[in-house]
Amino acid sequence: MDIDDPSRPLPPAVLHILMALADEDQHGYAIIQSITVRTGGRVKIGPGTLYRSLHRMLEEGLVVELDERPSPDQDDERRRYYRITPLGRKAARAEAARLAELVRLARISGLAPRKA
Repeated sequence: MDIDDPSRPLPPAVLHILMALADEDQHGYAIIQSITVRTGGRVKIGPGTLYRSLHRMLEEGLVVELDERPSPDQDDERRRYYRITPLGRKAARAEAARLAELVRLARISGLAPRKA
């Protein structure tokens, strides 16, 4: 992925995962829940999509897996926790800017409502 090329979009699942991790570190199931809540249930990511995406995101440096863990009485040892990286934030910001420009162009062409 070339995050310096704003014309190259991020897959929607990747952007949703990055947005979920923007506020706090989370484990996989919490990411799934966060996406569902954030989108009012309109977007649901299954475990397969989540973990395939996270695997690629780890390879691309968009997220890291954490070694730190919550206290054992508040955690399940099988959980893996993830954090967005500076590169991940840069990629998410570039995608948000790309999408904002796309909406601007859709408004100009009459395909999206104008701002009130």
